[in-house]
Amino acid sequence: MKANSVHGAHRLSLEIHASDYHTPKLSRETFCRRAGSIFGNLVAMAVIRIAMWSGPRNISTAMMRAWENRGDTQVWDEPLYAYYLKQTGLDHPLREEIIAHYETDWARLERQLVEDTPDGAGIFYQKHMTHHLLPEIPRDWLGRLKHCFLVRHPREVLASYTQKRENPTLPDLGYEQQVEIYNFVAEKQGAAPPPVFDARDILEQPEPMLREMCRRLDVPFTPRMLSWPAGRRDSDGIWAKHWYHAVEQSTGFAPYHPKPDPVPAAYADLYEACLPHYEALYKIRVQL
Repeated sequence: MKANSVHGAHRLSLEIHASDYHTPKLSRETFCRRAGSIFGNLVAMAVIRIAMWSGPRNISTAMMRAWENRGDTQVWDEPLYAYYLKQTGLDHPLREEIIAHYETDWARLERQLVEDTPDGAGIFYQKHMTHHLLPEIPRDWLGRLKHCFLVRHPREVLASYTQKRENPTLPDLGYEQQVEIYNFVAEKQGAAPPPVFDARDILEQPEPMLREMCRRLDVPFTPRMLSWPAGRRDSDGIWAKHWYHAVEQSTGFAPYHPKPDPVPAAYADLYEACLPHYEALYKIRVQL
């Protein structure tokens, strides 16, 4: 086999030289453009791309802060939000501003998710909302990312979500979609399914849980993930002014405080619909 490979390479080299003899040489500009494209593709392959799948009103933005504060990571806040709003026609706070500001073309979005290289960063962390991955979006691109799942009890999600937006539906909260995405990714990954972390576990044990998260994602842990400066970030979506008031004041993961209040009667059916999906992932969550 080695002899064939060597001879094959030798013939290819001769063919290239022969072709060069009969055709004009590449201009410096063309050569640099092609070489840059090849180098860019190699760099893109070397970047670790992480998709964190969460529903709304989880600790997903605090988790994005933790990863951004590492120093080796570029983050992307809800890449599919504008596409989701445009396709569904749903009325969300700042809807028209979001659609006008962010990418809504799927082909360009996919290229940015799996091919574009973050400037100077070895890790590209994507904070995804599970309900933004609409059924018509192809799933093949998911095979080019590492995946992690973040879950939170629906009682706590509903208590937080309904303070910002009234009358949510099951699709709005992403529980069903989270199970669907997990099953798809787990089937593709086979023997090494993606890790699932529960928000309460992280708030109760931030350092041990983040260490384990990093281990599962094959990246080194750094204590910089445990605290960050307060305030808004350039990396925050423009929806931050409606949704991110609490996290903008944070400097780390807040201690866990249970929410003992019962679910309001108006949301009892929705709560019961969310619960089986949450429990399915909670049962397979990472435990220390």
